[in-house]
Amino acid sequence: MAGRPLWIFGYGSLMWDPGFAFSKREVATLHGYHRSFCMWSFHYRGSRAAPGLVLALDALKGARCTGLAFHVPADAADRTLEYLRERELISNAYTEAVVPIVLHDKSTVRAVTYVINTAHEQYAHALPLEAQAKVIASARGRRGPNADYLANTAAHLCDLGIEDRDLNWLARRVADLAAGD
Repeated sequence: MAGRPLWIFGYGSLMWDPGFAFSKREVATLHGYHRSFCMWSFHYRGSRAAPGLVLALDALKGARCTGLAFHVPADAADRTLEYLRERELISNAYTEAVVPIVLHDKSTVRAVTYVINTAHEQYAHALPLEAQAKVIASARGRRGPNADYLANTAAHLCDLGIEDRDLNWLARRVADLAAGD
């Protein structure tokens, strides 16, 4: 990647808190994966004693995930990858992947993104939505309440006009649980 511009695909907190400079961002779609609260968080949104859940890309035939593509100029590509690796690969629960994404104009580019390592202990495979809601409503980590992570992601998707039914259901359910329902 050195010496060349870089595309990054964000589908969760990278959409609303990228933490790196970029020259352009646009809505993009990744095929073959879906956005899912399928990773236990022992660091940022939970702890070992009370894990939270964070989003990851989980492979699923026929699925698609719409998120944001960030274009990083060549002179910042190495620095950006170093930052992302420090942020995203703290426990090896994510695997860095270079994947084809479809931009808003229907062109395809290759982008770096982070997918769940299904062999890792943090993989929360096929956890029912109600169970996810209960975890998210109560968990808290170094970066704050798990519910804030969900709310920020849901709000950002809404602002972008991106529909994610499971995430929207979770946001409503976690709000209900916080209200005592």
